[in-house]
Amino acid sequence: MSPIQILSLLLALSTALNIAVSTGLLARKGGVGVPQAALTGAGAAATALGIYFAAVAAYS
Repeated sequence: MSPIQILSLLLALSTALNIAVSTGLLARKGGVGVPQAALTGAGAAATALGIYFAAVAAYS
């Protein structure tokens, strides 16, 4: 992998982590329990990474 590809992957992972944390905190603030908030955040992160990887696959 080239350095640009590695940096792009790290940026995608960082963005997915930020999405997961913010979604989990919003869910927790909305009144759900910690396990449900964690699952909600993980689902949001997986969706964000899935969209990113689909875009990369379509581009290459």
